[in-house]
Amino acid sequence: MPKTSVPTRTRIVAAASSLFYGQGIRGVSVDAVAEKAGVTKRTLYYHFASKDDLVAAYLEARDQPNLVLFQRWFAEADGGVASKVRAIFENLARSARHPRWKGCGFLRTSAELANLPGHPAMKIGAAHKKRFEAWLRQTFEAEGIQDGSGLARQVVLLLDGSFAVVLLHRDPSYMETAGQAAFTLIEAVLPAR
Repeated sequence: MPKTSVPTRTRIVAAASSLFYGQGIRGVSVDAVAEKAGVTKRTLYYHFASKDDLVAAYLEARDQPNLVLFQRWFAEADGGVASKVRAIFENLARSARHPRWKGCGFLRTSAELANLPGHPAMKIGAAHKKRFEAWLRQTFEAEGIQDGSGLARQVVLLLDGSFAVVLLHRDPSYMETAGQAAFTLIEAVLPAR
């Protein structure tokens, strides 16, 4: 197997990420991940005690990059907070138009593991969604919105609901519609300036 300067664990997680996102957790064997990473199965198990640990590492690796991306889209958008939140949805809709887009890796994983609520990946997925919600709450409260927590929860429901509907219909305009709904909700509660 070819040597590379990329650490073995990083290569394994990258291979797992590509395969799990593209084909689903249950559709990918540990053998396939090892082969794609260019390592033996024994080496994979040296770094990860089980496939469950590898699935958890896959989601852990997506956590901060996804949050940073959403925050960047927010920061780069023109307008006030409502427009900036709508921009997150618009950017997601643009991503959903790419042929390799498969939706939210956290939600897809949770659907596959729904009967295993204690699975480490379920905990990581839930924590990721809570971090995004907390960031929205803080953002809304900084704008003087009284119930930043309730509004953040509504926006998360719109976001995750739009992920599901776009996957069902393969129509990213649902995400844009959810973004407009988020815009309307936020505008309705912004304090008068």
